[in-house]
Amino acid sequence: MNILEIKNLNIQDIRTGNQIVYNSSFDLKQGSCLAIVGESGSGKSVTCRAIMRLNKYWLHQSGDILFKGENLNNLAEKEMRKKRGKSLCMILQNGMSAFDPSCVVGVHLKETLSQHFGWSHNEMEEKIQNAMESVILKNPIEIMNKYPHQLSGGMLQRIMIALALTLEPDIIIADEPTTALDTISQFEVVEQFIKLRERMDCSMIFVSHDLGVVKKIADNVLVMNNGKIIERGSVQTIFSEAQHEYTKYLVSTKQALSNNFKKIIGRNYLAES
Repeated sequence: MNILEIKNLNIQDIRTGNQIVYNSSFDLKQGSCLAIVGESGSGKSVTCRAIMRLNKYWLHQSGDILFKGENLNNLAEKEMRKKRGKSLCMILQNGMSAFDPSCVVGVHLKETLSQHFGWSHNEMEEKIQNAMESVILKNPIEIMNKYPHQLSGGMLQRIMIALALTLEPDIIIADEPTTALDTISQFEVVEQFIKLRERMDCSMIFVSHDLGVVKKIADNVLVMNNGKIIERGSVQTIFSEAQHEYTKYLVSTKQALSNNFKKIIGRNYLAES
């Protein structure tokens, strides 16, 4: 069963007339993870923001975005706001941009929850604490009383994952959630996304240019290039039986980087032996 169906999505910059996304159509099955891959500027992020209806006003979108059969493109902004967070939750690539810099993160979390639930202050605090502890964030009360700039990128990403756990949305859209992080933080955040899927059995769209992460987390893959979907298939098919030359290039580049990394590690290991 499809929880989300995108039909003939077109996105155009009305200031310049440039087409950014061309006639994209794809489905997201209930409980599955769909990865959207491609280089910067391929249309991945703008596609995800179109689903959330968060693109700038000069980016005009047309087509159908069917969430549980309801066309999101036809909803008034007030109705769409009710969907964001509770039904559709987006985790951005830069945790700093997701939080209001003028207030501590706990205020942001509680304001978000109060829009969707009739919980008391104590209930909200308890649920947030439990969720933060489950994503390995120690001293949650202390963290909630800090400003975003006082926390690392990895911590901010895990706070957003904790918020998603509390909201229990139907679909989580993760837009390059590991790009701004160091290698250790990337690993930790990816592990939390995998656990998030296991806990909630939610549907997920995972946007990334890192094919190693995609291979680990996704069930199916869309490959985008210059605003067009050029190939799609299961993770196994894309990695072992890619048909399009661009997809083959992405996979071979990832493999070359992986092999080079292993050689460097091997040489260092031998030098230390």
